[in-house]
Amino acid sequence: MSVPADVRVRPRTARPSGPPGPRPRGSALTRLDVRLSPYLFVSPYFLLFLVFGLFPMGYTLWVALHDWELLGDQRFVGLENFRLVLTDPQFWNAVLNTLGMFVIATVPQLLFALVLANALDRRMRGRLVARLGVLAPMVTSIAAVAIVFGQLFSRDFGFVNWVLGWFGVDRLDWAAGRWSSWLAISAMVDWRWTGYNALIYLAAMQSIPRDLYEAAAIDGASRARRFWTITLPMLRPTIVFTAIVSTIGGFQLFTEPLLFGNGDMAGGSLRQFQTVTMYMFENAFRRFDYGYASAVSWMLFMLILVGSLLNFLWLRRVGGTR
Repeated sequence: MSVPADVRVRPRTARPSGPPGPRPRGSALTRLDVRLSPYLFVSPYFLLFLVFGLFPMGYTLWVALHDWELLGDQRFVGLENFRLVLTDPQFWNAVLNTLGMFVIATVPQLLFALVLANALDRRMRGRLVARLGVLAPMVTSIAAVAIVFGQLFSRDFGFVNWVLGWFGVDRLDWAAGRWSSWLAISAMVDWRWTGYNALIYLAAMQSIPRDLYEAAAIDGASRARRFWTITLPMLRPTIVFTAIVSTIGGFQLFTEPLLFGNGDMAGGSLRQFQTVTMYMFENAFRRFDYGYASAVSWMLFMLILVGSLLNFLWLRRVGGTR
C-alpha cells in the first residue's frame, strides 16, 4: 500500500539517554504547600476547640469523679456522684421542667419562624426594614427583656392578666404555678429567638429556584399548595438544623428563668421552673459541691446528645431527608 505524497510523517525526536536529573526544588515545596496549607488554615479552630472545648470537658469529668469542695480535700469517689444524681428527685424535677419548657417554647417558635419567613419572602413595601426588625429581639439586652416580661406577667398589674380579665379569667400568679411559669418563660424565649430562626429559613427560601414556583403557578397550584409541595420539602435540611440547634439551646436554658425568678437559683419556692443548668449552678456556687455539679453537667451533656440524636432521627424519618 503506497503512502500519498502529500502526507508527510514527522520524524520522532530522540530522547536523551541517561538517568533523570534532579527535580526543581521549587516544585517539591509547591506540592508540600498545597498539601499542608489547608491543614494550617483550619488548625486555629481545632486548637481553640482543644483548649476551650475538649480540655474543659475532660477536666469536668475528672472533677465529677471526686468529692470536690471549695475549701476541702479532693477525694476520689468514682461514679458515686453520678449515682447520687440519678437518684436525686430535685435533679429529675429540673429535667422535667427543662423538657416542659423546651417543648412549649421550641415547637411554636419554629412554626412561627416558618410563617414569618414565608411572609418576608414575598414582595412587599418595606421588606428590608421588616427583615431587619426581626433582629431587634436578638440585640436587646436579656435583662431588659426579663424586666419587661416580668411586668407583663405580673400578678397584680400585669398586662396579660388585664387582658385575661376581659374574658372573666381571674388573676394568675404566673411565677407560682408550674404550667403558668413555663408559659411565661417560653413566651420570653419565643420572642427572643423566633426572628433568628426566621432569618435562617428566609435564607434557605431565597436559594430555592423560582422556576419551580412559576411552573407550579402555571399548573394552577395555589400559594398554600406551593408552600406545602415546594417550600417545605426544600427546607427539610434547614428545619433539621434549626431543630437541633433549638434542642441544644432549650436544654441549656438558664438566663430567662433565672431573671424571671428575680435571681432565685432554686426556680421558685417549689422549684417549679428550675432548669438543669440552674440546678447545676446552685450546687456549684451555692453549695460549693463541685464534684456533684460536674456530674450534673455531664448528665446535661448526655441529655443534649440523646435529645439531639432523637430529634434528628425523627425529623429525618418524617421528612425523608438523607
